[in-house]
Amino acid sequence: METLGQKLKELRHSKNLTTKQVAEAIGLTRNAITNYESNIREPSLSVLKSLCDFFDVSADYLIGRSDY
Repeated sequence: METLGQKLKELRHSKNLTTKQVAEAIGLTRNAITNYESNIREPSLSVLKSLCDFFDVSADYLIGRSDY
């Protein structure tokens, strides 16, 4: 099963974005995005919502409860 971090990294790569670009788009630091992708930290609920909106995916997808 893929982790939230792996899914975030896949989504970012699929859109040819850098961690800096994602961070700037949702108002976070590049380091925060890197920590989420590396599974060092988990995003708060508000950040999870922002990530879902930005990547146009469901929270269920990011947390591994659905395939889309």
